[in-house]
Amino acid sequence: MYSIFNNGTSALALGLGLTLLPLLVAGPVAAQSADEIIQQKGCEGCDLRLRELRMLNFEGANFNKSILRETDMKTVQLPGSSFIDADLRRAELERTNFEGSDFSNASMRAVDLEKATLSGAVFKGADLRDADFNETTLKGTDFSQTDMRNASLIRSDASGANFHQAKMDQVDLERTNLSGADFSQARLKHSDLDRVVARGTNFEGADLTGVRLSSADLSNANLKGADLTGALLRHTHLPGADLSGVSGLSADRIVGACGDEKTLLPYGITLEPCS
Repeated sequence: MYSIFNNGTSALALGLGLTLLPLLVAGPVAAQSADEIIQQKGCEGCDLRLRELRMLNFEGANFNKSILRETDMKTVQLPGSSFIDADLRRAELERTNFEGSDFSNASMRAVDLEKATLSGAVFKGADLRDADFNETTLKGTDFSQTDMRNASLIRSDASGANFHQAKMDQVDLERTNLSGADFSQARLKHSDLDRVVARGTNFEGADLTGVRLSSADLSNANLKGADLTGALLRHTHLPGADLSGVSGLSADRIVGACGDEKTLLPYGITLEPCS
């Protein structure tokens, strides 16, 4: 047996003329050149903050756990790539193609993804507060359990997207295509849904407190059990919609909204027939 001294050196090591080195804690990998990133198809765990990486154009890149904070990646084409647990806060990703990519649990506050292609991408559990998704293609994209408070999705196509249990307070969805999307149990307090197309969309159990639905098309939408306290339904189209069990819906905040014989309404609420 031998003893360990305070400096981490053992008596045995002293006898052999050796020094025991302390274990090093691994940190982010130093930034690599663009050529190396292209050759290796990514840079897992790298520190690439503030870099300009507009030249990337390949499939299946791996940037898991990388720091890409405020990185300029405008127009890159990286479909099927992985950014799990990556830091993309305030990254510039306009007009990019990340179709089918995985951003699960990524930190992406104030990221700019305007006019990007993100169909089939996964953002589950990501922090997307203040994110810019204006005019973005989001068909079938998974935003379940994300934090999207104060994000903007104006004029985007989010048809078939999954927003289940997402936090979406004060999100701007004006003129967005939400047909077939899933907002079940999502929180959309005081969000702007003016002129959205949400045909067959699922809002079951969603918190729609104070939302604006002016000139929105909610034909055949499922709003069963949703909270509509303070919501404004001005010229909202609701043919075939299910509003059974909704709470907080006030008749004086239904202005010119219409439905049909298939529209299911809570007791005491009536609608004009849609022409």
